[in-house]
Amino acid sequence: MEDDAPIIYGLEFQARALTSQTAESDAIRFLVGTQSLKFDNQIHIIDFDDENNIISKSVLLHQAGEIWHISASPADKAVLSTCYNKTSESRVVMCGAVWRMPPEWESGSHETPDDPHNSHNPQNLELLCHLDNRAHGNASSVLWEPMGDGKRVISLADNHALLWDLTESSTQATISSSATLEGKGQLKFTSGKWSPHHNCTQLATANDTTIRGWDLRTMSQIYCIENAHGQLVRDLDFNPNKQYYLASCGDDCKVKFWDVRNINEPVKSLEEHSHWVWSVRYNHSHDQLLLTGSSDSRVILSNMVSISSEPFGHLVDDDDLSDGEDNHQDKKSKEPLQDSIISTFEEHEDSVYAVEWSSADPWLFASLSYDGRLVINRVPRALKYRILL
Repeated sequence: MEDDAPIIYGLEFQARALTSQTAESDAIRFLVGTQSLKFDNQIHIIDFDDENNIISKSVLLHQAGEIWHISASPADKAVLSTCYNKTSESRVVMCGAVWRMPPEWESGSHETPDDPHNSHNPQNLELLCHLDNRAHGNASSVLWEPMGDGKRVISLADNHALLWDLTESSTQATISSSATLEGKGQLKFTSGKWSPHHNCTQLATANDTTIRGWDLRTMSQIYCIENAHGQLVRDLDFNPNKQYYLASCGDDCKVKFWDVRNINEPVKSLEEHSHWVWSVRYNHSHDQLLLTGSSDSRVILSNMVSISSEPFGHLVDDDDLSDGEDNHQDKKSKEPLQDSIISTFEEHEDSVYAVEWSSADPWLFASLSYDGRLVINRVPRALKYRILL
């Protein structure tokens, strides 16, 4: 099918930071942050016209340093955060900051990538505030409160999780509470995810091979999955429809699924990649669809239907499964659908550090490899109709 062909966009710099524009529900838009030692770093705003299969872009300057992590405000399209490195007193430090895009960027100033005149005069981002973590170490990621008003963020800095309150204009950030990872050695958070469930009061973090859950109201630990992976845990994501379910991936080439009420063993484990798995993402609408990206240069789309909210092809909750006696006979006789690998995407030639679903189109996703190649792909149409119909 021709219209399922991938769309490829090349950045001139290396890159590892990708996010969809969370607050944008109409246009398909992704933000990419670059990593260049020699030149000013950039944020590329990538718009995809689904009907005409055309990519257009805007480029903003991020002169503060190499971008290691980028995330977008859930409430304001123009606001984003980055974690970047800079040299301070002859040593490299990782910082976090909140930025605003200039007002002109959304007034139709997008260029198509082939236009020779584009990106000659890229505009600067406006710094709203630093998430000043110097006392706490190097910032590795900034997490926005899911579905929030864009006024609460968490930064992970070495072994500290810091909860920040932003002012109305986001020009000032104050730490409202914090949690510290304690134990032997130099413990560091590698990644984290703010749960969209439980009124956004829970956080999951990864450090080394361990996954921990935190209650943000008390900043205390609520669960701890030791040796969740055989090697470093790289990324986490919460199932958007099942409040206790969490996916993790790591350097043991595995993707694991956890029910945090029973942490002794994973609900399921996948081993489809042949190198470190850097990124895992649940589809926001159809939680059986799972994306993973790895430094084997591949992106894998899996259909994890047996542990989804639709194991029989229709939405069920845990109560439906537990009160089996009252269920209709035809429901009981229905077999759960089988898990499967839907597609393996091989358009990348370098490590895939990030995969993200579009916020505007549940059937479309982007992946980013270190050589600066962004690939936009779709869920195969046959599967889309099987899920919908």
